[in-house]
Amino acid sequence: MKGIILHGGHGTRLRPLTHTGPKQLLPIANKPMSEYCLESLRDAGITDIAVIIGGIGSNKVEEYYGDGKNFGVKLSYIQQDSPKGIAHAVRLCKTFVGKEKFVVFLGDNIIQKNIHEYADDFKNSNNDASILLCEVDNPSQFGIAEIENEKIVKLVEKPKTPKTNLAVTGIYFLTPIIFDLIDILKPSWRDEYEIVDALQMLLDANKKIRYYVITDFWKDTGTPGDILQANKIILEKMETYFNGTKEEDVTIQGNVMIGEGTIIKNHSKIIGPVIIGKNCLIDDNVYIGPNTSIGDNSEISTCHIENSIIMSNCKINCNVKIKNSIIASHSKISKHNNEQDEKIFLLGEGTKIIL
Repeated sequence: MKGIILHGGHGTRLRPLTHTGPKQLLPIANKPMSEYCLESLRDAGITDIAVIIGGIGSNKVEEYYGDGKNFGVKLSYIQQDSPKGIAHAVRLCKTFVGKEKFVVFLGDNIIQKNIHEYADDFKNSNNDASILLCEVDNPSQFGIAEIENEKIVKLVEKPKTPKTNLAVTGIYFLTPIIFDLIDILKPSWRDEYEIVDALQMLLDANKKIRYYVITDFWKDTGTPGDILQANKIILEKMETYFNGTKEEDVTIQGNVMIGEGTIIKNHSKIIGPVIIGKNCLIDDNVYIGPNTSIGDNSEISTCHIENSIIMSNCKINCNVKIKNSIIASHSKISKHNNEQDEKIFLLGEGTKIIL
């Protein structure tokens, strides 16, 4: 069985974070979100994987993953000239897939469950497709499945008045028959070729689609709030480690992960779950609170940070309480006065702010 990771799109809801690169490379707990997808496929025994790339900074995907050897997989890259929908991206993989069954994984989906059993079931079945469903609070934002007598009877993409709250997650188990249907697929009202429409055509042709309802954490990380929530959930489940150094008067509580070469100075407090990458400097009197990730080579001084993602190579030196923020790599924040206030930041790569 082969794998496909969709790594394209413009990520407009995440701007300015996506002005310089694809959203799927944005880190969650200091690891690109698409790496969780790759690991999920690899751990299910799927190691021959195509990555669909396109849009701004798509070269960064190849630079990060290379041929996949360092991640235990073999990667091929396929270019999508413009974001024309999931079905269009899947169709680009026809030659790569050949006659094998395959799994499509949206690169911005985070799932906290091993897909091994689903992959094995599909591999050994005569089903034409298999999909994972998950109950959601906002079903009009997703493809939705309608179920009768434990069978899918209808699939609708982003319905205005959804009949269920069972969302189609971004993980699809498919056979090559899907390519024939995509070839006759018409663009949706969004002018995209929808994979949900192709799956509906499978149903209309009386083909077999199996479904599973997952209850573990699953997240489509399309907005800053989604990313922060995913960051929180993953941090909570990580195993504590401390590979840096700290001075004597430092408080560390809860689930905290500290990378090599990181120094934590006097009177600082770190209240987990928190991850701090390699070669960081956490200066005197810094407070880093729950649900925070700080990337490699960052310097944090004076400030108070909670429920935020600070990416690599950032410098923050300001008497400010930073909450619910995402600050992209190589950003700098400084402040000239000592009056503390509270800020929420959503900063693109290389941003410089003086308060």
